[in-house]
Amino acid sequence: MEPTIIQTDPEVLGGTPVFRGTRVPIQALFDYLENSTVEEFLVGYPHITREMVNEVINLAATTVLN
Repeated sequence: MEPTIIQTDPEVLGGTPVFRGTRVPIQALFDYLENSTVEEFLVGYPHITREMVNEVINLAATTVLN
């Protein structure tokens, strides 16, 4: 099953994984979570929804734990 929330396209940030339909790198979320909260990430990236964040976190957890 291909994740729908994450997009990698050589034409978008050189293929860096981003939230689908945006230019926001997935890494930005994890960088925020090192020293901050999801709420602060959402303030910094208002076009990213909590549902999008939850989907990425759930995908990461499933990938690591399975």
